[in-house]
Amino acid sequence: MMDFIKVTDNQRISHIYLDRGRSNALDQQMLEELQQTILDAGNNPAIEGIVLHGKEDFFSAGLDLIALYEYNEDEVRRFWHTFFGLIYTLVAFEKPAVAAISGHSPAGGCVMAICCDYRIMAQGNYVIGLNEIPVGIPVPESIFQLYSFWLGSPRAYRYLLEGKLLNPEEALTAGLVDELVDIKHIRTAAERQIAKYTQYERNAWRESKRQIRRSLIAPLEADQNDAIESLLKRWWSPATRAILKAIIDNLKSNR
Repeated sequence: MMDFIKVTDNQRISHIYLDRGRSNALDQQMLEELQQTILDAGNNPAIEGIVLHGKEDFFSAGLDLIALYEYNEDEVRRFWHTFFGLIYTLVAFEKPAVAAISGHSPAGGCVMAICCDYRIMAQGNYVIGLNEIPVGIPVPESIFQLYSFWLGSPRAYRYLLEGKLLNPEEALTAGLVDELVDIKHIRTAAERQIAKYTQYERNAWRESKRQIRRSLIAPLEADQNDAIESLLKRWWSPATRAILKAIIDNLKSNR
């Protein structure tokens, strides 16, 4: 039984809904549930592709900073290992994967989206992008490689160091998303895109995806300990803790 992930299967597509609070912020349990759901879809021969959904106004706000701030050292280390495990599972997923970005998708939400083959974003006053640096969290090389795969290295470099967040139109122009639709049509658009992929011979499509993504998969297959220790060093630094505390106080005051 999943607490934070809901799944409906329709026409050989697994629709995976993130369902944790208003903003779908990521904690340890949610990461574990999502990874297991994706693995199950990959192993199920009846499923031809997956669509990741958020809820209205939020795909995912990224890490649940309020929860993570209270994690002890072992819990934070475990969280980051699980996070990288989830990203590897998504990047290496052989079947078609589409992100139906139903609202805001900064930081970890954006990372999940850029693991997919195609991104459809709802029109509206939303933002998407990687803003880890302003939060005091360094960006690992594997995430830069993933971001630059879609944006190109120079633009990804600039956007990461600025912590830039883009509105849907900017994201479409930059190549961060592939299509903008009214929120009412996002599921239909995602199913249409999956159908475009699954019309081709299955093994040829999947082998091509694996080959094209080799440069993305390899850094995530490698040992992540050094990257995680670098993240942990920043995470526990007084400067980052002060930034996180200020963000959390603001989040709590706006509830």
